Amino acid sequence: MNRFVAPAIAIVMTLSAATTHADVVTDWNQTTLEVLKAGNVLGNPWSRAMAMVHVAISDAINSVQKRHTRYVFAAPAAPNASAEAAAVSAARQILLQLVPAQRTRIDEAYADSLSRIPDGSPKNDGITLGEQVAAVIQSDRATDATNAPDTYRPITTPGVWVPTQPPLFPQYAQAKPWGMKSADQFRPGPPPSLTTAVYARDYNETKELGGTKSSKRTQQQTDAVRFWTQTNFGPSWSDAARQLSAAKKLSLAENGRLFALLTMGVANSFIADWDAKFHYNFWRPVTAIRNGDRDSNDATERDAGWTPLNATPMHPEYPSQAAIQCGAALAVLESVFGTGPVVVVTATDTVDARLQRQFATVAQMGEEQTLVRIWGGIHFRNTLEVSERMGRKISEHLISNYLTAVR
Repeated sequence: MNRFVAPAIAIVMTLSAATTHADVVTDWNQTTLEVLKAGNVLGNPWSRAMAMVHVAISDAINSVQKRHTRYVFAAPAAPNASAEAAAVSAARQILLQLVPAQRTRIDEAYADSLSRIPDGSPKNDGITLGEQVAAVIQSDRATDATNAPDTYRPITTPGVWVPTQPPLFPQYAQAKPWGMKSADQFRPGPPPSLTTAVYARDYNETKELGGTKSSKRTQQQTDAVRFWTQTNFGPSWSDAARQLSAAKKLSLAENGRLFALLTMGVANSFIADWDAKFHYNFWRPVTAIRNGDRDSNDATERDAGWTPLNATPMHPEYPSQAAIQCGAALAVLESVFGTGPVVVVTATDTVDARLQRQFATVAQMGEEQTLVRIWGGIHFRNTLEVSERMGRKISEHLISNYLTAVR
C-alpha cells in the first residue's frame, strides 16, 4: 500500500498498554513528557530536551552494562554501579537543568524511582555516575546553537508591509544535530517548479481537501486533523515505543538504545527540516492558492478567499516537519520491532486523555499523521513524500553509526 494514498485509516479496538512500571527508561520517558508539558516546553526545544534525557540515560546504562556504544565516549565507566540508579540520576540532572521550575515534580519521580532500587554501594555509585554522565551530555550540547539570537530577516521592498509575527525558532536552521556532520547532510532537492504537473496536482488536492469549507473531505478525515495537533505528534512516538517495548519485553539496555535513537532522530528532524525550510523558503498552500493566478500554471485556479482547516505554522512549507519526524521515528521503530503488527498502538491526546486513536501498526499511525497535513490544508503531497524519505535517511544514519552493539 502506498504510504500516502489511503484516504483514511480504520480505527480498531484495543486494550490500552500496561501502565505499570516496566523499567526506569520507559518510566522516565513518561516522566519527561509530563515535566516538559508542565513546563510548557514545546516544538524544537521539546525535541532537544527529549534527546538529551534519553541519550544521557543510554550512556549511563552502557557505562555500567557495556551492551551498546555510548554517544559521548568521555562518560566514565563503572561496571559495579547500578545501571538503574545511573539512568534515573542522569535523567533527573538533565531535567533539573532544562526545566528548573519543575524541580518538585522531578524530585518526586526521582524519589519514587530510587525507592525501587536496593540501597547500597551500587545504588550510590550509580547516582554519582548518572550525575557525571549528565554533565558530559550537557557540556556536549552547550554550544549546539539552539539558544542563538533570533536574527531572521524578513525580505521585502522597503516601505512595503509584511506579516510581523516572527517565525518559530529560525535559529534551529543552524543548530548542531545529533550524530550528523551538519544540518544540511540530508537536505533534499528543491520542491517542484510552480509550472509542473506535479505542483498542479498537489495544489488542487490540498485546495479541494484542506480548506475550511471543503466538501470533499470526510468527517473521519476532519476528526483526524483535529486530533493531530502539533502537541500530539512528538509524544505519540514515545507512547508507541513504550507500548511496543512492553509487548516485546525489551531489556534495560535495549530500551536505553531504542529511546535514545528515537529521540535523536526526532530532534534531528527539527534541525534538518529548519535548515531546508529556510533554504528554500517555499510558500504555504494558503499563500499559493490565494495567488494561483500568478504562478504561471494554467492548471491552478485561484481562490481568493481560501483558508486552511488547520492554522498555518509560522515557517515555510517545504519540507514537512511532521513527515520527517514520521520517517525518522518509523525507521527506528521498524529496525527494532519489524514492519508487521506487534501490538495495536494507542495514541492519546496530550490535553484530553479521553481522546484516543488506535492503529494496527505504527506505519498506519505514520500514514495518518502525514495525510492530515493535506486534509488540514497546510502541506502538499510531494513535500510529505520527500520528507518521509528524508526522515528515514536521518535515522538510518544514526542506527548504523551510533549506539551499536558491543561485541
